[in-house]
Amino acid sequence: MNNRLPLIFPEMAFVRQKFFMSGIQNVSEAVRASLDSIPRNLQSTNGETVAVAVGSRNIDNLHIVVDQCLRFLEQRGFKPFIVPAMGSHGGATAAGQKAVLAKYQVTEEKMKVPIVADMETQSVATHLSGFNIYISKAALAADHLVMINRIKPHTKFKADIESGLCKMMTIGLGKDRGASEFHRYAVNHTFRIIEGAAEILLKKLNVLFGIALLEDGYGNLANIEAICPDQLIGREKILLQKAFNMMGNIPFDFLDILIIDYFGKDISGIGMDSNITGRHRDIVGDIKIAPNVKRIFVRELSPGSDGNANGIGLADITTCRLVDRIDIEKTYVNAVTAISPEKAAIPIHFETDEMCLDACARTTGVANYNDLRVVRVKSTASLKKLQVSRSLEKEVLDNPNLSLVSPWQKFLFNESGNLSEFVSDE
Repeated sequence: MNNRLPLIFPEMAFVRQKFFMSGIQNVSEAVRASLDSIPRNLQSTNGETVAVAVGSRNIDNLHIVVDQCLRFLEQRGFKPFIVPAMGSHGGATAAGQKAVLAKYQVTEEKMKVPIVADMETQSVATHLSGFNIYISKAALAADHLVMINRIKPHTKFKADIESGLCKMMTIGLGKDRGASEFHRYAVNHTFRIIEGAAEILLKKLNVLFGIALLEDGYGNLANIEAICPDQLIGREKILLQKAFNMMGNIPFDFLDILIIDYFGKDISGIGMDSNITGRHRDIVGDIKIAPNVKRIFVRELSPGSDGNANGIGLADITTCRLVDRIDIEKTYVNAVTAISPEKAAIPIHFETDEMCLDACARTTGVANYNDLRVVRVKSTASLKKLQVSRSLEKEVLDNPNLSLVSPWQKFLFNESGNLSEFVSDE
C-alpha cells in the first residue's frame, strides 16, 4: 500500500432509525405469566430431575429467564439442573461451555443449581436420512427436559424451522459429536432435516416444555412464551415469522462499504448476522441479498467472543489487532464442526483503520470517493444508530423511520490512523 494518495473519504453523519419496540416492562413478571400457562398437573411429588437446556447466544436478560424457570420448576416439586446446549461452542470442552454461560450470568452460584457440562453423548435415534441423532448423556439421565432459546432467522439457511428450540434440541444438545453429524448430513439433505429430527426427539425425550424468546429491533425481549411439546413445532414456525418481522435491518441497498465495529460469537453465530449484512458463503449455498455490499470491513473482535472468530471469512478486510486476538483452536473447532472452513479464513488485514478503508475504497470500482455509499454500525446486533455517507442523504430524508442526529462531518482518524469509538446510545 505504498505510494498511495491520501484517503479522501466522504462526509458522514449519524442517523437514528425506528424499529418495533417491545412492550415488556418487567422480564421476571413476563416469564412467570408465561409459565402460568403450564397445566397445573405438571408437577412432581418425588423430586424428579429436569435438565434445563441453555445455549450460547447473548440473549437479552437470559439469566432472568433461566432463574425464573428454575424457580418455577422447584415450586412444582422438580429438581432442575442446567445442561449447556451449544454444540461445539466453548471450544467443545466442558469448562469452555460453562465459561460461555458464565458470560451471561448463568452460573451455579447465581442460578443455585448444578451445571452439568460434560461433552458425552449417546445416539438415541436414526433419522430417515441415515444419520444418528445424539443427545447429551447428562440430559438423558434426567427425568425430564426443558429448553430455553431465542427464535430467530438463521444465518446459514432458510426453512420453516431455523434457529430456536428445535435446533437446540436436535443440534445443540448433541454437543460436538451430534452437531458435527448433523451438519455433515445437512450438506446433501439441507437443514430442513431439523424438523424431522425434532419430531423424532419429541417422541423419544420427556420434554416438559420449551420457553421461546423473541427480541425486538433494539435487542430487547419482546415475547416470552412457554410452549408444551405437542405444540412446539407448529408454534415455532409461527414465532419465526414474527421474529423476522421484528428484527432490525440496514435500510439501504447496494452499498459500497459496510463498516462493522464489533464482530463475535456473542453477537451472532458467525460473528455478524448474514440477515443484516446480506452476505453468506457456505457449502450448502451462498447468499447475497440486500444491502448487497461490495466490501465489508470488520474492525474489532468482541471481548465477549472469547477469541472465537468463526465467520471472519465473510469479511473482505480487517485489522491486525483483530487477527492478533483470534483463538485459532476455538475458531477452527467451530468452523469444522459447522462444515464451514471458509468462514474461518482470515481476510487481508492492515495495521490501521485508515489503511483498511483505503483498501476497501480502492476495490469498489468507484472513481470519486465522495460518491461512496458507506454505512457504519457498532455491530449487526446494534442498529438503532448508524453512521452513513453523504451519498445516502436523500434516502435518509425520504425514509420516515430515519432521522439525522448529527451534522455532516469529515470522517476523521486519530493520530494512530484509527476511527473514534462508535457511541451507539443504546
